[in-house]
Amino acid sequence: MYYPEPISKLIDSFTKLPGIGPKTAVRLAFYVLEMEEDDVLEFGKALVNAKRELTHCTNCGHITDQDPCSICQDESRDSTLICVVQDPKDVIAMEKMKEFSGKYHVLHGAISPMDGIGPEDINVESLIKRLKDEGVEELIIATNPNVEGEATAMYISRLVKPAGIRTTRIAHGLPVGGDLEYADEVTLSKAMEGRREL
Repeated sequence: MYYPEPISKLIDSFTKLPGIGPKTAVRLAFYVLEMEEDDVLEFGKALVNAKRELTHCTNCGHITDQDPCSICQDESRDSTLICVVQDPKDVIAMEKMKEFSGKYHVLHGAISPMDGIGPEDINVESLIKRLKDEGVEELIIATNPNVEGEATAMYISRLVKPAGIRTTRIAHGLPVGGDLEYADEVTLSKAMEGRREL
């Protein structure tokens, strides 16, 4: 189907976003055409500003507009406790819980030999440096409960073990409110492994 070049480029731009297929891209492009010009300019400005003004914290790897990030600067947080996550989105999810008072380390990915991603391609080296420099007593590994996340967790735990730092893994299993009959075998297996005394 023929579209004038400006809208065709807009549609192409939207299809580069994750989860946006061709039909959704067309809908979004035509929606943008109906928006007030000021709103479109604000939207464009927000995109450019986010790209230009955000960086990664040189300490933990989280996204920030100041370096070090506000979490690393917060002296009330427990620096002997570090939670290792795959992505900045995971830090935000943990912070919404409002129960974790330690600090974070963002790996920016997970080990995935199938995709050619090895330990040297994720933010592990700076984690090891932090463990030596910051007097960390416990490392909580909160990578995703998939093959890549498990491989990454195992790699990090083996790397850290000689240092004598307590290394734990977040529990996986049945979600609260979930029914056993709908759970897959892996989820049930993890739930059984992670059982605790009542």
